[in-house]
Amino acid sequence: MLDVCLLGTGGMMPLPYRWLTSLLMRYNGSSILIDCGEGTQIAMRKKGWSAKPIDVICFTHYHADHISGLPGMLLTMGNAERTEPVLMIGPKGLTRVVNALRVIAPELPFEIIYHEITGNEEQLDFDGYTLTAFKVSHNVTCYGYTISIPRAGRFDAERAKEQNIPLPFWSRLQKGEEIEWEGKRFTPDMVLGPARKGIKLTYCTDSRPVDSIADFAAGSDLFICEGMYGGEDSLVKAMEHKHMTFYEAANLAKQARVRELWLTHYSPSLARPKDYENEVKKIFQNTVVAKDGRTTTIRFEEE
Repeated sequence: MLDVCLLGTGGMMPLPYRWLTSLLMRYNGSSILIDCGEGTQIAMRKKGWSAKPIDVICFTHYHADHISGLPGMLLTMGNAERTEPVLMIGPKGLTRVVNALRVIAPELPFEIIYHEITGNEEQLDFDGYTLTAFKVSHNVTCYGYTISIPRAGRFDAERAKEQNIPLPFWSRLQKGEEIEWEGKRFTPDMVLGPARKGIKLTYCTDSRPVDSIADFAAGSDLFICEGMYGGEDSLVKAMEHKHMTFYEAANLAKQARVRELWLTHYSPSLARPKDYENEVKKIFQNTVVAKDGRTTTIRFEEE
């Protein structure tokens, strides 16, 4: 299962009731943070989630509302006695930008490993999940992210018995391990059925609606997408600043056939985003105009 918390839903500048953009996910004892705007730490403390287990920090781009909370976050992680390395992922220039911000956080008890994305898309495999970065359309280089957690097929004990596979090897094969024993080779496909549906989440902010977003979000259990402007009358402004309206985000969700859409990254001028929810639902019914701290747990489907 994947725990998800949208820590901040604001764009451009923080408000007393709305922190800047950040998303925190927890999976299998590890945490993944995407963006770290001002107020991220406060939102995290309010939620009661810890910064110490954050192993991966991703950045969509380097506008201040997406990265200004990073120095304090790093210091907090250090004060929590973290010593394991932290992997940072982001567009080209990541090392330079983070090192500039670290002027005020120069000494940390853990190593930072930098991974700069340079192409239109890139896939990184981790222990139990895959992270895919894909380029979107903003006024600076910007990426969306998809996290996919695969699920192996069901273990078939009868097949294992028929092939005389020793019982101590069953759990290892179920975990995907290949085994050599007494001149024989046992592989997971010998005892596992077809792969089952996994978990998929896609996150995209600061972009015009482009087909690539729908392509990468296709079939997501949760699609978290920017809605900088509420009304259709803001379309010209959205186009000018390379952002989206609620209606454009909902059309992307419909095109991608996602299970649920959370809107985020609201303009400071958008005081009551909830007012647009009913109209947006006419485009994509399962739309949520999210607030700071919205949380869910995405579980594997029951069979």
